[in-house]
Amino acid sequence: MRLGIVSPVVTRLPGAHAQWETTAGIAELARIVGEADRLGYDFCTCSEHVAVPIEAASVRGGTYWDPLSTFGFLAARTEQIRFATFVLVLGYHHPLAIAKRYGTLDRVSNGRLMLGVGVGSLEDEFVLLGAEFDERGPIGDDALRALRAALSQAEPEYDGEYFTFGGFVVDPAAVQARVPIWVGGRTARSLRRAVELGDGWVPFGLRTTELEALLQHARTTDLWNARAEPLDVIVQNDHPLDPLAEPDRVAEQLARYRAIGATALAARFVHHSVDHYCEQLAALAALSPSE
Repeated sequence: MRLGIVSPVVTRLPGAHAQWETTAGIAELARIVGEADRLGYDFCTCSEHVAVPIEAASVRGGTYWDPLSTFGFLAARTEQIRFATFVLVLGYHHPLAIAKRYGTLDRVSNGRLMLGVGVGSLEDEFVLLGAEFDERGPIGDDALRALRAALSQAEPEYDGEYFTFGGFVVDPAAVQARVPIWVGGRTARSLRRAVELGDGWVPFGLRTTELEALLQHARTTDLWNARAEPLDVIVQNDHPLDPLAEPDRVAEQLARYRAIGATALAARFVHHSVDHYCEQLAALAALSPSE
């Protein structure tokens, strides 16, 4: 099971971030991601919200760094760790805009992009951006197909229900022949979307037993069995891990994730400072070395 981190600093959820993050900036983030890179972690994350309504920020948080600029900075200061959008909201962007911007990131990072996407849920933000909310599911499905056709092609062509393009140059394109696309969500529909159109599923807010039940059902479907490649399952721990203080408990949790078929963990830690966070990175890596 590969290890990644849910990057601190870039997102601050109410009651779920450490005090030191409120005054931290790019220097602290770069140190942590650089240490994760040195230790062999597979990926770091950055989420997307353009503008969160004030009343929603008390639940969702209001701090969301832009993934593209954040990852561009980190790409120049790391060597191997990959950059996972966690997640981009498909309805906010034309597929070719994603292909161009994140294809450029893939180029400057030497092929380290992992594109996490979702259909979104914050209606006020859709309205503000002039994006369609009620049809976001079908639009997202078509956008996924369009992205697969466009991400690694300088002259992409696609003809779908909502998106059609051809006769344009989009250069630079991604350098990976197939950019991994992860689909975020917590429903059976999101898992089906991942099985049908993606390379991985990124569930959130679900207990291990709920994850196991959804995955067990999905494995019985024709869509799952028709896949050419196995589906990545990237889990997130709901309760922060403390491998320094509770190594046995953390090892048991990792074993449970492996048992249900998780292929990667986006880890959240108990941490009280940058130093403490880096120590937790090393402790988790020692318990479960990244492949």
